[in-house]
Amino acid sequence: MSTPKKITFLASDTEAAQAALAELSGIYGSVPLGGAEVIVALGGDGFMLQTLHATQSMDVPVYGMNCGTIGFLMNEFDTEGLIGRLDAAEEEVINPLRMHAVRADGTVHEALAINEVSLLRAGPQAAWLRISIDGKVRMEELVCDGALVCTPAGSTAYNYSAHGPILPIGAEVLGLTAMAAFRPRRWRGAVLPKTATVRFDVLDAAKRPVMADADGRSVRDVVSVEVRSDPMIRHRILFDPGHGLEERLTREQFE
Repeated sequence: MSTPKKITFLASDTEAAQAALAELSGIYGSVPLGGAEVIVALGGDGFMLQTLHATQSMDVPVYGMNCGTIGFLMNEFDTEGLIGRLDAAEEEVINPLRMHAVRADGTVHEALAINEVSLLRAGPQAAWLRISIDGKVRMEELVCDGALVCTPAGSTAYNYSAHGPILPIGAEVLGLTAMAAFRPRRWRGAVLPKTATVRFDVLDAAKRPVMADADGRSVRDVVSVEVRSDPMIRHRILFDPGHGLEERLTREQFE
């Protein structure tokens, strides 16, 4: 028997998502965010990330329904049987990455990223990066268009486009991937323990400027960036049975 739940529906600004919001709210009702037992996010993966960031202080699971073009973190859209789907949903817990970026002027910027923290060249010349893991220099100089650290949940996003590895959710690892590495030319990155702290130092930053980005929040003219998983923050994501992140990550590797 389905158990009634206090649902808050949130939607992106697209016409499809707003229409879904009106329809689902009319069928199931929508409580104010502070009273929610579950949040239903209507949109694409970008809106799901936005919702997770906005509600990270709440210990409330988020169930996404795809009303966008990309829906790796979303379930299929259907107006019928939602309460039963929420009852049967499987929960995945994701810890975000914390970015600590220092700019050339000495200012410090921190941000959280559920998918990845990336460093990208911000000028016509390739970036020169020194990479340290847990305080030990592992690569003196990486010449590239950029590099990123991703979570397992983010491994099928930008990381996958950059030919990085797909990471199983339960593996307790992070991915480190280079974009268009020139030297070492064939370096494809590394798989690191989830507890690792990754530091990038930008070499010759004045001539070769670099920007850092954490799930769309960008910082320009960085000289150093540290990235680590933050175990104190837990994002609870709900998936229909058989369509959780583990299944999606496995399926993606055979398509």
